[in-house]
Amino acid sequence: MRCADGALLLYAVTDRTWLGGRTLANQVEDCLAGGATMVQLREKALGYGAFLAEALELKALCKRYGAPFLINDAVDIAEASDADGVHVGQGDMDIRDARQKLGPGKIIGVSVQTVAQALEAEKNGADYLGVGAVFPTASKADAGDVSHAALTQICAAVNIPVVAIGGINRHNIRELKGTGIDGVAVISALFAEKDIAGAAKALLALSKETVSE
Repeated sequence: MRCADGALLLYAVTDRTWLGGRTLANQVEDCLAGGATMVQLREKALGYGAFLAEALELKALCKRYGAPFLINDAVDIAEASDADGVHVGQGDMDIRDARQKLGPGKIIGVSVQTVAQALEAEKNGADYLGVGAVFPTASKADAGDVSHAALTQICAAVNIPVVAIGGINRHNIRELKGTGIDGVAVISALFAEKDIAGAAKALLALSKETVSE
């Protein structure tokens, strides 16, 4: 399995909204120091050169901490930076095309919201699924809601890991206990915090507790 056990426990998805004069690398290092188990670089506005430079910087950082580093959507950046993998949405590049470009050893995650989408992604070679939004979220304006019952059904339907995403924070994460998830992907619950490393440490402990059932 390309997605190792425990890799999805605390999946940090970047957002430069809360930089506050710091660099994204500074913030990502705080996430990793606090225990983030995987990092996804999500950029929607950077040009190719700046995006690639940032990807290379964060890849080196993640390697130092032993955490897989993925790129959101931009398969060309994932390929050029030799990232550990890519995460694609339903409207992004087809999984099979991404696999052909990146090769057999890379991690490919796919966003899904239904059992049918989950089964299709698994059949086409996804290594893990991102399911959400499981709570209301301002970080991803186009994210639809996925009920906890639907999340549970998706986890039961597939044999690959599932990470929940969308509005998850230290106050509501326990509500996901018993759904069958393998971890949580978080954005503002890390990057909007003043003490990012402390937030990561707390969320990792809560995630371990949440997925233990």
